[in-house]
Amino acid sequence: MKTLFAGAGVADITPLDPQYLFGYPHVERTSTGVHDPLLSSALYLFDGRTPLLFIANDIIFVGKATAQRVRQRIEDATSVPAANILVSATHTHSGPSTVDYISLEDDPFVPKVDSRYLQRFEDGIVEAGIEAIRRAQPAEVGLAIADGAGVGTNRRDPTGPADPQVPVLLARSAADSESIACMIVCSMHPTVLREGSKVVSGDFPGMARRFLQDKLLGPDCPVLHHTGPAGNQSPRHVIRGNTLEEAQRLGETLGRAVTDTIGKIIFDSSLELDAQRAVVDLPRRAFPPVADTERQLQRASQKLAHLRQMGAPPQEIRGAEVDWFGAEETLRLARLAAEGGLAGAYQSCLPAEVQALRVGPWTFVGWPGEVFVEYALAVKAEARDTYVISLANGELQGYITTEAAAAEGGYEASNAIVTPAAGRTLVETTLRLIAQL
Repeated sequence: MKTLFAGAGVADITPLDPQYLFGYPHVERTSTGVHDPLLSSALYLFDGRTPLLFIANDIIFVGKATAQRVRQRIEDATSVPAANILVSATHTHSGPSTVDYISLEDDPFVPKVDSRYLQRFEDGIVEAGIEAIRRAQPAEVGLAIADGAGVGTNRRDPTGPADPQVPVLLARSAADSESIACMIVCSMHPTVLREGSKVVSGDFPGMARRFLQDKLLGPDCPVLHHTGPAGNQSPRHVIRGNTLEEAQRLGETLGRAVTDTIGKIIFDSSLELDAQRAVVDLPRRAFPPVADTERQLQRASQKLAHLRQMGAPPQEIRGAEVDWFGAEETLRLARLAAEGGLAGAYQSCLPAEVQALRVGPWTFVGWPGEVFVEYALAVKAEARDTYVISLANGELQGYITTEAAAAEGGYEASNAIVTPAAGRTLVETTLRLIAQL
């Protein structure tokens, strides 16, 4: 019988000095302190034939160049193939910038990436990954599904498409059943904290990790939080405010759901592992004339002003605010497109990588960028026990929306440089890779 090995590692990637907290435009948001640490958390699995390494990071983006560098460094140090390493971002909006976002280059408040922090971040990923491999021991692994419905909804329509399923994979020691690492995938934007918060924080994923360590797993058990496709998913409609207390409440809500599920896990010490990957180009967006985007921005501004004047509900005003942000970003992108200035953005993020990592009967899929949940649901409808991790091994300088969202307009569709057909490409590529596992 084969022996399964598992190991875990953690590195602190909290900034050591004040940093601009990336995620919201038009605001000076240099950090004034640290509420909870940002971590790089790694889980290594090995069945004697195929090694797999998952690394989740409390950061807004892992750029494609960063992903390539850190995976190659880990391969060089350990011989684990870079193609078998998945590096993701939780997408917290309360951490430093790690990617220069082209649609915000004209924003006077948004600085360029701090190269010193980027080096600290990349070193942390490598440290966590190597530690996980070094600490490998005979293990058993199991998975169960938690209900994450309490942490958010579709952000445009609270009754719209969503994926509340949260797969919970737990690795524990074969010798004494002590937890080695817990890995979850939650399809929800970690955006409880907004412009008014100036403290470094992992948002609700960081709070969920602390709850799980305090109540169940122990302080030394790493918790990997991957964000599933959540381009149109948000806590907006379930929170009572954009406070640390609300981030704590949602984190504990998720933590309790995971805790309730862990007791249902059936463990196996002889799971087989496999890995497949593909690199695909994605269709580029054709931008409207600059004059049209200027009129779009004017309409969005007028709508926001009207809702504020009328005292509309906060959720409705926030929707109009982000649509205004999106209209500004579309104007910026349209001007760049007219000048031939988008080539660098495309070169930085394309072609895109699609990854399929099998752990026994379960498959974890890595997609880059912020993707609407409908595309993950399409994969799950065709492939059982498959869970998509977004923001993995790269970003896309914006969203992948659905055709309907693109036709409707709004923030996500405005802030995209690829077309909705990109989502179909990801789905088709993923199903092909799963068939090869």
